[in-house]
Amino acid sequence: MEESHKNILRRNRTNLVKDLDPSNLYDGLLEKGVFTHDMIDEIKSAGTRRDQARELVRDLETRGSRAFPLFLECLQETGQHSLAELLQNGAPAVKIQPATPTQVDRPVPPLPITPESQDIRPRPPVRTRRDSIQSYKMDASPCGHCLIINNVEFDPESELSSRKGSNIDCEKLERRFKALNFIVEVKTNLKQKQIKHQLSALSKKDHSQYDCCVVIMLSHGTEVSHSRFPGAVYGVDGQFVPVQHITNYLNGQHCPSLQGKPKLFFIQACGGGERDTGFEVSPDEVEPSIGGADDQTDAIPMSSSSDSLSMSDEVDARATLPTPSDILVSYSTFPGYVSWRDTQSGSWYVETLDRILEENAATDDLVTMLMMVNHEVSQNSAKGLYKQMPGSFNFLRKLLHFQT
Repeated sequence: MEESHKNILRRNRTNLVKDLDPSNLYDGLLEKGVFTHDMIDEIKSAGTRRDQARELVRDLETRGSRAFPLFLECLQETGQHSLAELLQNGAPAVKIQPATPTQVDRPVPPLPITPESQDIRPRPPVRTRRDSIQSYKMDASPCGHCLIINNVEFDPESELSSRKGSNIDCEKLERRFKALNFIVEVKTNLKQKQIKHQLSALSKKDHSQYDCCVVIMLSHGTEVSHSRFPGAVYGVDGQFVPVQHITNYLNGQHCPSLQGKPKLFFIQACGGGERDTGFEVSPDEVEPSIGGADDQTDAIPMSSSSDSLSMSDEVDARATLPTPSDILVSYSTFPGYVSWRDTQSGSWYVETLDRILEENAATDDLVTMLMMVNHEVSQNSAKGLYKQMPGSFNFLRKLLHFQT
């Protein structure tokens, strides 16, 4: 398929997934040779009408130069005129021509068994395709809430340095998630109790009309004892909140209106490390590298969970929590290691995440995009020596495609 036609399908994917009726199209697409019997069967196995529509549009991009006009023709023939007009307005040069004869799989009478015909190999069984996994419903408008907690200036008694460049990260992510149709709320310079208050308030909202919820933490971090999700983030008062507790506020037990819906957590903070807080690479030490001269870390030495927060001081911190589902926690760095931040352009992780979402959200699912982030950040280096490896703890059950 021509790239211009692929772009039209991608731009209109949300409307196609929302309104397309694939069941009426199968016979026409088969008759015109756009899809084979096996491909139709695989699309049907995707699940709901919405999932089948998404699978059909995705497969359509692989079906040659005539697939797009033939798809428009099928839409017209099945009475789905509004969708056909929507796509055709984006491609004025496309003219729907009668399909030329195409070889398609048609039923034929059984052949008599002869010695020669016995050599014909049977068709192999249809294998379930990996991309036939169901997808989360993500078409509510707005899609859901996004809370960003941006800790930049820390209290002197906390002995934590200011996080220069974090406001750049915050602005990028605020703009990005608004573009993805989220209600974005930004809170700046929160103490530990204020962080917990904001998370509690978010968990008490009625999310029934939304499809997703996002929490973004930009702060100093440390390594703590944990039973599920590693790491912790600091309030500006020097008291931390374990990531494990942060996720508990929105799990199925404590936020019923988000049950079965994806809950995404993005953590830009160190998972640990022995470097001094806010260590800054001096210009004369910098060797040629992708990282900048103003790279800093968000690392705090490892702490015991009893330093500033008891594991049993609130309901959602109990040791016997239900297994989390529909939760994804994306970390800027591997647990126990530092996370690098340029004081002029922001953190490696957020800068890359923002760009990957901008370039790929229309075509790829979240987990695939996070793998792209992992790869690109891993290529960076500070002082020509230090590296960073993002990663995630993924408890999602389905593919997640953002609105674009």
